[in-house]
Amino acid sequence: MEDTRLSPADLDALRQAHALLENPGLAARITNLIGAPVEKFLDRLPASWNARIGQATRLALSKAADAALFTLTDKPGGVSSNRWHKLGAAVTGGAGGFFGLAGLAVELPISTTIMMRSIADIARSEGESLVAPDTRLACLEVFALGGANESDDGAESGYYVVRAALAHAVSQAAEYAGGRIAVEKAAPPALMRLITLVAERFGIQITEKAAAQAIPALGAAGGALINTLFIDHFQDMARGHFIIRRLDRHYGEEAVRLAYKSLGQRGKD
Repeated sequence: MEDTRLSPADLDALRQAHALLENPGLAARITNLIGAPVEKFLDRLPASWNARIGQATRLALSKAADAALFTLTDKPGGVSSNRWHKLGAAVTGGAGGFFGLAGLAVELPISTTIMMRSIADIARSEGESLVAPDTRLACLEVFALGGANESDDGAESGYYVVRAALAHAVSQAAEYAGGRIAVEKAAPPALMRLITLVAERFGIQITEKAAAQAIPALGAAGGALINTLFIDHFQDMARGHFIIRRLDRHYGEEAVRLAYKSLGQRGKD
């Protein structure tokens, strides 16, 4: 029988996860960095950019899902190498920033793969097995976190809204994933459906990143800064997500969800 009372240490971990997952999203972080609302620069993007972002995002997620997770050893626990992954993201962001919007299509698959590897590293540090299909799908889920969506229900936490929205697609994809997520031309429709759903939310944050990188004064150095902020954001989302999954395994999902919700209610009081 599962213990539904969180220990003091685990309750502290849940508070950390809540603080990470419910903090301001990428647009707010970029605004704090550059000193101007990111929405101000969205109008500078080409009219056809949304369609290009959607296509590039789906491709980047597909390549990242198939490549990044299989270069890490399956040894749950230990400390994640966040700093090295941030350095890699900064280098690719600098190259992308040098070429402006034109460089994003080349830079995005590389930076997404680096982020996926960092997310998997964090998952492993929270006790996840990287050969488990649900872990690999959970790594994909992280890219859907931390971005606002018009369909989000303000009565529930953003984190659990996203998990609920993806739950059916994750369940279906898990039936096909087996021991490997291989996204080829003949990839199972259920897996492609999950990637499409994640890409819809991830694409919002890619657009915000692109808008910031479109500022002429930023250039290569600005691209490196934006990418560092970008991966830092998703490292936070990953840490919060996999803390909760670790607690779910011990206490059960419903007990953790209720405890998480109570933290949000206390913050509003």
